[in-house]
Amino acid sequence: MITKDEKAKAIALTQVAKNDVGSPQAQVSILTARIKEVTEHLKANKQDHMARRGLIQMVGRRKRLLKYLENTDFEAYRAVLDKLGLRK
Repeated sequence: MITKDEKAKAIALTQVAKNDVGSPQAQVSILTARIKEVTEHLKANKQDHMARRGLIQMVGRRKRLLKYLENTDFEAYRAVLDKLGLRK
């Protein structure tokens, strides 16, 4: 579980406006932070199948959000990939 501060940092990295917390860019940023945290957890706890299932769901949700962003605003999509260090 990411802390409130980590979530705020993730949102600040990609937010469009000052009070933006729900744009696809912000949601992808939050999901990326959570995915990194769960991945580290799974390295230490290989048998945690519920966490693995949650990780797969988060990756799928992030993938759908990125696909939506790619179809609606390609420049924003490229900016998010660059800022978060994701590859397509």
